[in-house]
Amino acid sequence: MQTITVVGGTPLEGEVEVSGSKNACLALLAASLLVEGETLLHRVPQVDDVNTMIAILRSTGATVQRLPNRRVLVKAEELTSCSTPYELVRRMRASFYAVGALLSRMRRAEVALPGGCYIGERPVNFHLEGFRKLGAEVTLQHGILKAESRNLTGANIMLDPRFCSVGTTINLMLASTLAEGETVIENASRDPDAVECEHFLKKAGANIRRIGGSTLVIKGVKKLQSLEHEVMPDRIEAGTFLLAGAATRGDVMVSPCIPRHLASLSSVLTSAGVQLEVGKDSMRAIGKGRLTGFDVITSPYPGFPTDLQPITVALMCLCEGRSVLVETIFEGRLTYVGELRRMGASIRVIGQTAIVDGPSQLTGAPVEAYDIRAGAALMIAGLAAQGMTEIFGAEFVDRGYEALEKKFRRLGGLVSRPVQALRQVVAN
Repeated sequence: MQTITVVGGTPLEGEVEVSGSKNACLALLAASLLVEGETLLHRVPQVDDVNTMIAILRSTGATVQRLPNRRVLVKAEELTSCSTPYELVRRMRASFYAVGALLSRMRRAEVALPGGCYIGERPVNFHLEGFRKLGAEVTLQHGILKAESRNLTGANIMLDPRFCSVGTTINLMLASTLAEGETVIENASRDPDAVECEHFLKKAGANIRRIGGSTLVIKGVKKLQSLEHEVMPDRIEAGTFLLAGAATRGDVMVSPCIPRHLASLSSVLTSAGVQLEVGKDSMRAIGKGRLTGFDVITSPYPGFPTDLQPITVALMCLCEGRSVLVETIFEGRLTYVGELRRMGASIRVIGQTAIVDGPSQLTGAPVEAYDIRAGAALMIAGLAAQGMTEIFGAEFVDRGYEALEKKFRRLGGLVSRPVQALRQVVAN
C-alpha cells in the first residue's frame, strides 16, 4: 500500500493547470474501438485508470500508442478478440464500456463484471436491459457477461429518471451507433462526460441528435471514420483544487476549465463565503474570509456531483456552524468519514446524510483512502490540519488524478511520498 504524507498549515496559492477529463477520456478510448481507422486524442491524462483502459483496448487487438504531449493514437482497423482480461476489468467501473463497444463493432462481447472504488453497489442491470432491447442475447454466468447479436436493431429505451445513469447512457450510445435503424434513449444523462462522448461519436460520423436535453436519437451508421479530438478539461479536478484553496484559506486559480460545468459547485462555494472569480476558461477561489456552514445534496448533472462530495465534506469541517450533506447516488460513499474523525472532525452520519459541526481543529493522523475522491479529501484535510498526516492507499489517488501531489507542491503545499521525505520537515 502506497503512502502520501502531508504537512498542514500553509495556505495554497497560485494557478493550477487542469488535466484532460479522466472520466470522459475513458469513454472516448472505448468509443475509439468503433472507428475503423485512427483516433488521435489530445490532452489524455497520465493516470492509472487511463492506462488500464489502454491495456483493455490492446487486449482486443487494437494498437495504442502514447505519444509526446499527452497524445494517444488508437488504431482499431481490425479487432481480434471480443473478450477482456479479468485482471484489467476488475480495476475500474468504466471497463464495462468495453461491452457496448465490442457488441457494436464485433456483435459479441465477453466481459467480467467491473470493479473499481469501494463506494457502494453500482448494478449493471440498466446496461443489460438496454442491450437486450437492442436485440442482444445477454447471459451472466460466474461473473462473466456474454452479449451477442448478429443484427443489433434500434429500439426505444427508457432509463430510470432518478439516476440518469452516465455509464448506461454511454454504453448504450456505443452499442447503438452501428446498429440498424433508430434508437431513442429517454432520460439520457446530461453529464459532460456523456455529452463529450456524444460529440466524439458525431465527429467520427455517428448520427446522433439530442432533443430537449435528455433524449438521444441515434440512427445507426455502417462505420465510423478516423478523427482527431481534444479531451475536455476535468471538472472534478478543477473542483478539487477550488475546494482545496478554500479549505486551506488560500487563493487558487484553475485553468483551463469550463465554468458552466461547475455551476453547482460555484453556488455552494459562494454560500460558504468563498470569493469566486469566473473567467471565460478559468475560475479562482479565495478562501481568506469567514467561512460558514452550508448544505449540499448530490444529484445527477446539472446537480452537485457525487465525485466532489468527500472533498466538500472536508471543507465543511473547517466552516463555522453546522453543514449537512445528503448523498443520493452511492450508498457507500460516506465510509471515509471515520478517517476525518481520526483527524478531529465532528461528523455524524445518519443513513446517507453527514452532519458536520465546525470549525474543527484538525490534526495530523494516519488515515486510509478507500477510493479516489476520498484520497483527495484526506489530502486536503491534511493540508488544512496541524502537523503531519500519513495517507495510506495512495494508489487510489493515482487512478484518478494526474500528479496530484506535485500540483499541490506547486501551490505551496507540503506533500510527498514516501513518508520519509517529509519526516525531516516535521523534525525541523
